[in-house]
Amino acid sequence: KELVARSIHAQSSRAGKAFVPINCSALPEGLLESELFGFRKGAFTDARKDKKGLIEEAHGGTLFLDEIADLPQRTQVKLLRFLQDGRIRRLGETFERKVDVRVVSATNQDLEKEVRDKRFREDLYFRLNVVRLVVPPLRERREDIPILAWHFAKAFSEKHAKPVSSIDPAVIELFMAYPWEGNIRELENV
Repeated sequence: KELVARSIHAQSSRAGKAFVPINCSALPEGLLESELFGFRKGAFTDARKDKKGLIEEAHGGTLFLDEIADLPQRTQVKLLRFLQDGRIRRLGETFERKVDVRVVSATNQDLEKEVRDKRFREDLYFRLNVVRLVVPPLRERREDIPILAWHFAKAFSEKHAKPVSSIDPAVIELFMAYPWEGNIRELENV
């Protein structure tokens, strides 16, 4: 998902600006809001200086919200407001700041079901679901396996200064037959 988001960013007019990825399920609810929107010195205990939020850090570029379905309801409300008017308010401030970002979001959950089950706001879903891309699992696009395997082999080759000139065809044959339940991350780890 992040590779697709990075590709969209890299091929856009925003390519020269920041790409800011956020895993919405990785941050605790209490921290997520301050990470996204920033805060003013003194807004809470340990807020010793003003801090830009990640939305503001992405100004002019792309904000990638991964696992958007895990966003807490309270944060969904604030994100919706930002998407509607392009303004944020850091925690502890009384004024808003204009921020221009492209928002790309992703999830491995069924967002329509999350909306029906009242775990995800319908208005936020419609605000985010403007252009929908479905990335099939690796097992449904096996033609990508050799390309991705070579990509990862080259990356690890460079990282560890170990030259690699090819991947044995028998390895590719095994990779093509494997179900890859863990998708691209599993292939990368193997």
